[in-house]
Amino acid sequence: MGDSSSSVSVDIEIIPWGGKEEVVQTSYGPVSVFVCGDQGKPALITYPDVALNYMSCFQGLFFCPEASSLLFHNFCVYHIDAPGHELGAAAISSNLPVPTVDDLAEQVAEVLDHFGLHEVICMGVTAGAYILTLFSIKYRERVAGLILVSPLCREPSWTEWFYNKLMINLFYFYGICGVVKETLLQRYFSEELRSTQSGKSDIVQACRRLLDERQSKNVMRFLQAIDKRHDLSEGLKKLRCRTLIFVGENSPFHQEALHINAVMDRRYNALVEVQVCGSLVTEEQPHAMLIPIEYFLMGYGFYRPPQLSPGLGSSPISPSDSYISADLLSPESLGLKLKPIKTRLAMNE
Repeated sequence: MGDSSSSVSVDIEIIPWGGKEEVVQTSYGPVSVFVCGDQGKPALITYPDVALNYMSCFQGLFFCPEASSLLFHNFCVYHIDAPGHELGAAAISSNLPVPTVDDLAEQVAEVLDHFGLHEVICMGVTAGAYILTLFSIKYRERVAGLILVSPLCREPSWTEWFYNKLMINLFYFYGICGVVKETLLQRYFSEELRSTQSGKSDIVQACRRLLDERQSKNVMRFLQAIDKRHDLSEGLKKLRCRTLIFVGENSPFHQEALHINAVMDRRYNALVEVQVCGSLVTEEQPHAMLIPIEYFLMGYGFYRPPQLSPGLGSSPISPSDSYISADLLSPESLGLKLKPIKTRLAMNE
């Protein structure tokens, strides 16, 4: 891995979003950041779940034309991968200490310092959502908003603890073996999607292939850090940044999302439960995220390009110059007045 001053241009045939990868040296080791867009625009930070990188975790959402037009028109996107999770990563030396979740949150702060970012909007999935939530609690003045997908908040339940210990031992002795891959796929996707009869099973197969490319010891280190996480409930009670929470109704972390929604001030958060979906809503049901995200970002003055959404408004303004009306985050405003958002699969049954 290179030093922080180096950046690598990535072939846009491989990465359809364009952009460049930069390896940032931090006090907690190097971390890969893929930067997409005009760095003069407001910043959107992403952080993926265990064993995933930015492509395998967010491509479903960002490949949606509606989402890409909204997000890339308004933001420069900084995709932070967990240490050793980037494409082509080498194994991290076993002589290095396993980072804590606090170390990883501080690493995010150093990445923002490196790019000169003062205030950002964050989007994280499960373990990545935990890291960005912890970062938001530590650095409240630097986070204008949070988009959390099937997030973690409390210490692991007994069930999660058991599966984590099982995977850590399998990683250590066998690497990313079949049992580990199936356990991770259960973590990410609903049973309907994992079924061979599903028309979308190619998503699962693609994820299975991507897991083969991961360095097992690197994944094990991230899982060890998340397994030793601490409860963020008290910090969430004091958090005042606007927060949009997505969770699949079949996610093993469904109760975590409900807990976050309950402990946070209701004036500052909204919950979207996506039916017939697992944890990885960004891949399994990305279209269910579009309308809530658009309403959420409208509160900051962000809109689609005028030619794609006539009449929605003018150029976006900086989040630091705007105020979000609590009404924009009400269930009614997010299309949840009568029932949670249904997936396309549910509506076709």
